[in-house]
Amino acid sequence: MQELLDLLKTPMAGKILRLLLWLVIILLAIGFLRKLLKRHIEDATIRYKAQKGIEIIGYILIIILLLISFTIDDVKDYTIIIGLFTAGLTFTLQELILSIAGSFYIFLVRVYKPGDRIEINGIKGDVIDIDSIYTTIMEMGEWVSTDNYSGRIVKISNAFVFKGAIKNYSMDFPFVWDELNILITHGSDIELGKKKVLESAQEELSAYIKNSKANWAKLVERYYIENATLNPTVAVRLTDNWIELNLRYITDYKLRRATKHNLFESIARSILNTEGKVSLASTTLQLLKIPEVDINLKRKTH
Repeated sequence: MQELLDLLKTPMAGKILRLLLWLVIILLAIGFLRKLLKRHIEDATIRYKAQKGIEIIGYILIIILLLISFTIDDVKDYTIIIGLFTAGLTFTLQELILSIAGSFYIFLVRVYKPGDRIEINGIKGDVIDIDSIYTTIMEMGEWVSTDNYSGRIVKISNAFVFKGAIKNYSMDFPFVWDELNILITHGSDIELGKKKVLESAQEELSAYIKNSKANWAKLVERYYIENATLNPTVAVRLTDNWIELNLRYITDYKLRRATKHNLFESIARSILNTEGKVSLASTTLQLLKIPEVDINLKRKTH
């Protein structure tokens, strides 16, 4: 007990205790300010950014506190101990350190932000939170089709921003290209079919086309990228069973499923109004010729 009391009386012990006290005060202040902002700021976006700003300021204060807690003389006296401790701590907490570094990288470089739709480490979904360790995602896909939520909330370490590709569906250009195949029968008026498909697409997608052109112009100015066709296009492909009209179009990244549904309905109505000039196809079997059968019945005589 006496040795412990003597240790606590040393200058280094007093300095460590003061450091721990300040760390506790800073962490309590961060928690208090976050709750205060949550009560007084109604706008979710502003509240989220303000809370993250408080966290970042708190972490910066902690780093500064750690740097100024040791004088040059202390470092000289404890060089070996501090070196070994730092090496062991770095090895043990390398994933944690990478995660914290990843959080700064995400905010400074704007890799993604809350509300973005991303795919990272094989998981696709909407970002609903980013803290100092994890990115929280509302998962999409898995056992549900297209871009529907699965209902699972997934936490991914921020360290993954350094380990692989990050697919962002909404950064800089919040539109994606999609395709739709319309199958018509052989003998249908192909040109009329193409016309009906394009007219339906132009009618349904006019707002997306206008907005996407403005966004694409900014993208071309910022990045080394060629201009692209944003208007709907139709390509024709012949198969044994039908003629395939492949519609390629642009849509909002959050409305792929709804857009495809509206296009199918509009195109189907338009084709039905052609009075049989264009007919939707399905898999069929055509019997070209029934083979002739020669039946010769002979009566048996006794």
